[in-house]
Amino acid sequence: MSKILTIEDDKFLRELIKRKLQEVGFEATSASNGEEGLALVKEEKPDLILLDLIMPDMDGFMTLKELQKDHLLASIPVIILSNLGQQDDIDKAKQLGAVDFLVKAHFTPNEIIDKINKILNKKES
Repeated sequence: MSKILTIEDDKFLRELIKRKLQEVGFEATSASNGEEGLALVKEEKPDLILLDLIMPDMDGFMTLKELQKDHLLASIPVIILSNLGQQDDIDKAKQLGAVDFLVKAHFTPNEIIDKINKILNKKES
């Protein structure tokens, strides 16, 4: 069973995603900010991370930078889930190691699950 960590400050969205992940058979954990998320990444070693960009204290860009500093964590695929959809933000996230970028308003939970499955299947092959 693949383990997915969601780092998202919006409690409603965080819980919705966590529930959906569990419904389809993933082991799901979540964090409400970047610092908490980094601690969980080190502890849980997830197979994939869903990461919001706009969060208090440590935003998603800073969280990505910290993940890339640790060679054991840098290989974990990160999908950005954000309300930011400008090309500059997408490019910056990908430069910092994100494998995909989803604008929240444009994707349903089922489409997010499809993206996760595609990325995890690529990783395994």
